[in-house]
Amino acid sequence: MNRLKYRVIPEGMLDDILVPLTIVLIDYEDVKACNLTMREACDKIAATIPGPAGLNMFDMTATTTNSDGVMLDGSMTCMAASDYGKINNEFGYLEMVELDYSDELIQEEPHLKQWKINFGDRKLIMGPDPKKKNIPIHNAVLTGRAGNNNSATEMMHCITMEEIILPISGQLQLMRDGDVEVGGTGWIISVGIGMVVAEEYGRIVPHRQFKVGDTAHKSGEYAKFLKSHIPIIAACKSDLAKYIIKALEAGMIPGKDIGASPAVLAVARHMKIKPDFDNMTKASFDELKSVGFTKEWMLENVEALTTDEIIARADEIIPGVDQPKTYKASDIVQIKYVEV
Repeated sequence: MNRLKYRVIPEGMLDDILVPLTIVLIDYEDVKACNLTMREACDKIAATIPGPAGLNMFDMTATTTNSDGVMLDGSMTCMAASDYGKINNEFGYLEMVELDYSDELIQEEPHLKQWKINFGDRKLIMGPDPKKKNIPIHNAVLTGRAGNNNSATEMMHCITMEEIILPISGQLQLMRDGDVEVGGTGWIISVGIGMVVAEEYGRIVPHRQFKVGDTAHKSGEYAKFLKSHIPIIAACKSDLAKYIIKALEAGMIPGKDIGASPAVLAVARHMKIKPDFDNMTKASFDELKSVGFTKEWMLENVEALTTDEIIARADEIIPGVDQPKTYKASDIVQIKYVEV
């Protein structure tokens, strides 16, 4: 009999933040090695967890985008929510869609020019396909007390209403046994999350609802409070910097091709890359200004740095995460197995 490996962050306190439900991370390669479908694997793991849980599965040989439109090394393949050992058949499970390369796709979503430049040999897997199943507006799955939201990057205990934010770059770091930052989401990331790109199968915002250079929040000064109180497990800054640099070196312009989030802007100005101000909306400028990222800040004549220097100094360059503490994946993730 085979054993299926999976990673677990248990429900409860993680140092001084609350993990409101069990978080499960699964490698699709391990699933295939056990001759299981993605759904079968999620069901078998869910059966071992009596309380609410979010289950996320990854193809580490694929690529996807984060909310800024920056492409990453790895992708989500499916997400599930379980409670009392079961996954709701109608609302508890969704698979992500794989996209084919085409000139038409690149024309509609120009940030995907990165694909052939940086990840040309990889599949592109995005958010769920609404043509296959009716999906709540936030790309969510629900079972009992468990909500797994925004294509598995925000989880909620639906009774206590406690949440945790899990940017995909941080989850991929855990899958690679890398380092992550744990703390509060804070004002800056709360604003940054809204600086999305237009994607038909977006993991966060589908149907190309908001063009790059705009904000999905459209909340003005209040945008910085939307997510600021929620705990977060994020990629270490040096890892995030590597992917932002790769996008910028591939020709992506903040505010035109990729989102003008504080993290992207902070890296871009040390590479002497200016945002496309003409393509950015007043709503996005207002939200960025509310956390100190004014047009004057974007144009400030800061020190030009090499990419290696930016990565080495990423903790001081890239803002975000309140009172962060750095952990090795092995410090917070338990390795478990289920017989299949």
